[in-house]
Amino acid sequence: MKHLQSGIPVLASLNIARTVDFYQNKLGFDKQGYMDENYAVIARDKVEIHFWKCNDKIHPENTSCYVKVRAIDTLYEEMKKAQVIHPNGHIEDKPYGIREFAILDLDGNLIKFGEYLQ
Repeated sequence: MKHLQSGIPVLASLNIARTVDFYQNKLGFDKQGYMDENYAVIARDKVEIHFWKCNDKIHPENTSCYVKVRAIDTLYEEMKKAQVIHPNGHIEDKPYGIREFAILDLDGNLIKFGEYLQ
């Protein structure tokens, strides 16, 4: 039996409402499962992300997650238009067989998006 089904990142947020607004309006997360001042659950497509409230920027600035995607070039153009691409995270083919790019959210969480090269 395969017990592990999926992983869900739990990222730090300095302000839950502001974080949810950013992910909805800049990153296109269109599903909200729960939100209060200390915790939020949002989703886009098949990816769900949780956020916990913290008071020290050291947490989000030292946190990241990786999201496997399809049609990465289209997603990259969407994120580029939203002006969220990490300064050193422009799209490129990596030597480990993945095409990827990275973004930063308002609190400094790094999110890398990648698609396996065929």
